[in-house]
Amino acid sequence: MRTTQVTVNDTIANIPADEWNRLAGTEYPFLQHEFLLAAETSGSVSADAGWHPCHLSYVHNSKLRAAMPLYRKDHSWGEFIFDWAWAQAYEQAGLEYYPKLVSAIPFTPAPSRRLLQADNNDRKAASDLIKAAIALAEDTGCSSLHVLFPEEADLPVLRDAGLRLRKDCQFHWHNQNYGDFDDFLATFSSVKRKKTRRDRRRVAEAGITFRRLRGKDLDTATWRIVYRLISMTFMRRGSLPYFSMDFFIEISRSLPDNILVIMAEQQGQPIAAAVFFESPRVLYGRYWGSDGHYDALHFETCYYQGIDYCIDTGKQLFEPGTQGEHKISRGFIPVSTWSAHWLKHPEFFSAIAHYLDEERQHVERYMEAVDSHSPYKSRDPS
Repeated sequence: MRTTQVTVNDTIANIPADEWNRLAGTEYPFLQHEFLLAAETSGSVSADAGWHPCHLSYVHNSKLRAAMPLYRKDHSWGEFIFDWAWAQAYEQAGLEYYPKLVSAIPFTPAPSRRLLQADNNDRKAASDLIKAAIALAEDTGCSSLHVLFPEEADLPVLRDAGLRLRKDCQFHWHNQNYGDFDDFLATFSSVKRKKTRRDRRRVAEAGITFRRLRGKDLDTATWRIVYRLISMTFMRRGSLPYFSMDFFIEISRSLPDNILVIMAEQQGQPIAAAVFFESPRVLYGRYWGSDGHYDALHFETCYYQGIDYCIDTGKQLFEPGTQGEHKISRGFIPVSTWSAHWLKHPEFFSAIAHYLDEERQHVERYMEAVDSHSPYKSRDPS
């Protein structure tokens, strides 16, 4: 007799790493069991932090066939898809918006699969996962279910399950098989090319050099330096880093080929650092910090050095993170990102669905407007 069971797991450790990773594949470092486990064991993702793991596993005939990263949330921090206004509207109506269910990678606005499947054409397994998540929301008193930064391939089954889609955008860099950075700059208009070279020259004239450090190079002492630098940037914004230093130390051990730090040094002393994750095809920019202000150093460390690394290693895509129109003039172009939402309260769900339709039109107009400021010759409005 064939049996199918969807189980709620209060820790990723309950799901065998090899089985989870078989579904997740190797394209996205953030979906790896090691990444999610380090987030939990380091305390970065925990009940105390307002993240309650409740990952779904779909077992058919005693074999894991599908899974979904899932968390019950007590707040909306660390998501990068903003629903504060929705929570405020609930509060004004005398309703509770929290807790809510969120399928996402904590603190990581990188589009990737949320419906992990052994067979990507198995619509029933994907649909059953979504139904189970909605049932869990209803059973545990959650107001809603939110699927953040899913791949576009996930959207049809999410829409068919009754979730409403929300469109946003990020700025990504695409490698057109450039031979080196000058080859990349040759695609810019003259004015933008000169500005980029001027930015890079200012950093070089300040005597700042760079080192690339992979997981195997990042011992505890080095992480203390890096973590101190990125903490300075967070503290200037009134917060602490989402992930603890223990998380990064563990990731260096468990996923050494998926993490990269670019360290900026002046007179042999570290002054700034940028933390990246990588897959065989994609570089993901994540955290940045410095011990003071240095002209153009942020752009150099976070963007130009990342582009250099992509060209040198043959990576096809560079996702530097969320927001930031300043990325446009540096060769990053707008691309669509998505989320999907279900709310239990029918009147609020209807109102938000209408809002999402209007917001989508605004996002599309915005993407067209910022794209017109691209530095590339073929897109140069002049």
